[in-house]
Amino acid sequence: MSESTGSEATERESTGSDISGTEVVRRAVRVDGERASYLTVEQDGPVVLLLHGTYWSRVWLPVMGRLAEAGLRPVAVDLPGLGRSGGELTPETATVPALADWVARFASALEISGAIAVAGHDIGGAIAQHLLVHDRLELSRLALVNSVTYDSWPAPHVARFRGPGTVADDVLAARRQAVADALAGAATEQRIADYADPWTDPRVRRSWMALAGAADSRYTLDLLPALRRSTVPKLLIWGEDDAFEKVEYAERFASEIPHTTLIRIPGADHIPTENAPDRIGGALADFFTR
Repeated sequence: MSESTGSEATERESTGSDISGTEVVRRAVRVDGERASYLTVEQDGPVVLLLHGTYWSRVWLPVMGRLAEAGLRPVAVDLPGLGRSGGELTPETATVPALADWVARFASALEISGAIAVAGHDIGGAIAQHLLVHDRLELSRLALVNSVTYDSWPAPHVARFRGPGTVADDVLAARRQAVADALAGAATEQRIADYADPWTDPRVRRSWMALAGAADSRYTLDLLPALRRSTVPKLLIWGEDDAFEKVEYAERFASEIPHTTLIRIPGADHIPTENAPDRIGGALADFFTR
């Protein structure tokens, strides 16, 4: 995978010890005239595109080293207006179909071609399902981690930001609490601060509210007939204690959608990559290299 001519300088990302010393860097490329930021390991190998949802690329950092050790090149992008990416989402550009189209343009900007493996967390999983069903990218394998499925969204703690009278300034405190809950036993003050950092920017808070406002279960429910016909291998990895993207949704998906395997992660909530990075990283690496 090569950088397009519009790419920006590399920025070094502090990785910590979760990825066993593998160097993860943050890079950026222009998409629709705005900076699209992403984490990657700079090596040759098949690309694995990692999509976040109501958080940002930070959710994938604990497992990127394991993917790289398996010979893969992980790319964890920040959606427009979120994380470290530029731009600002609107209710129109924050829908799942619009974000799937943006991801396809991001892949084109990185000159990714041919079959590609994709993993999605949270709403990123809905985007990944949309990419598969509507052939926006050629997917060889699909992994979902505590993903939106069926009518599981928007969750109440997200839906409360959809109505009139909500203000962006309320988002930071609410997201800090959501992060603390989602990290479960992996929550520390430093980790919570790391996850919440992008929302200190008012532009990112406004983008997040647009994402919440655009949430609509029809975008996943409408995919079900095509998913049932799909022969693409699928892996579900689920923190069992998630109160919103419940493991029962994953069990239903695995029973109804062919070529699907489910791995349950006990003691983990909505961001299980922080609770069991070795197990999840290994499972993803095995799945994507078969």
